[in-house]
Amino acid sequence: MSVLSPAVRMPKILVIEDDLELLKNLTAWLKLEHHVVEQASRGSEAVEKLRFFDYDLVIMDWGLPEIEGIEILREYRDKGGKTPILMLTGKSGIIEIEDGFASGADDYLTKPFNMRELSARVRALLRRFNKSYETILEAADLKLDPDKHVVLKQGKELKLQPKEFALLEFLLRNRNEPFSIDTLLNRIWDSDTMASPDTVRVCITRLRNKIDTPGQPSVIETVHRLGYKIGNPERNPE
Repeated sequence: MSVLSPAVRMPKILVIEDDLELLKNLTAWLKLEHHVVEQASRGSEAVEKLRFFDYDLVIMDWGLPEIEGIEILREYRDKGGKTPILMLTGKSGIIEIEDGFASGADDYLTKPFNMRELSARVRALLRRFNKSYETILEAADLKLDPDKHVVLKQGKELKLQPKEFALLEFLLRNRNEPFSIDTLLNRIWDSDTMASPDTVRVCITRLRNKIDTPGQPSVIETVHRLGYKIGNPERNPE
């Protein structure tokens, strides 16, 4: 797995679960909570994704086909993997729980569980490992609240599509740092999506049309040969 950039990522979660119905439900629920979600249902697939892609959180079932989740966890930690991992399991004995934590799990959820409890665990892990997820973000006359999933311009709510919101949040969290189109594609869109560089350009254009003030420079700056960034534009007068 590659080394994480110092930039703050949009929360991208890998869900590893061989129960396809549960996998579907987990993915749908987490997407409703505005996370970027990728899936794996077999041990070998999970190992491959952890090797080549970066995630902010991994939700992993203990028992998987081919390679058990606990073995994947041990190997991942042995190779220096730092991403927080929430283990899902039907095992409830203290020995199994101790084994999970000793192998490098950061939290543990016993099946069956309530999706709201899962959400609470996810938020806690993201905040424990990256405090910036709690921040209210502002630029010019914009205010973005990640928890409420709301963007205000001069106090009025803007209607943004999910990827527009994710792109704006990412650029605000990484103020003054330019990102190439390829980097934005990797950070905001699923690794196995059909999205292309043109998808990113179109999203930026749509977002600018919604957040910019006519006659004023765009909040999202184009940096020649580097990409796009949000700098520190002065707030508009009240």
